[in-house]
Amino acid sequence: MLMARPLAQIQEDIQALSDAEKGALLRVLWEELDGAADPGVDAAWLAEAKRRDQEIEDGVVEMIPADEVFRSLEASLKK
Repeated sequence: MLMARPLAQIQEDIQALSDAEKGALLRVLWEELDGAADPGVDAAWLAEAKRRDQEIEDGVVEMIPADEVFRSLEASLKK
């Protein structure tokens, strides 16, 4: 039977990990809490990105410079 370790010990062990190991642990914990990723989600986001890229290439949408977007956002937040 596996005995649970005290949280303080687990925290110490985590602090000893490299950044890459902490990232891997975080992904495992996230999946444990959130459930496994839906494989269709990645495919849907890729299809959406391709669609948007094609709209840009075809000139269907107007590109707005990031500094203009941030200025507008900042102005709207100050209201």
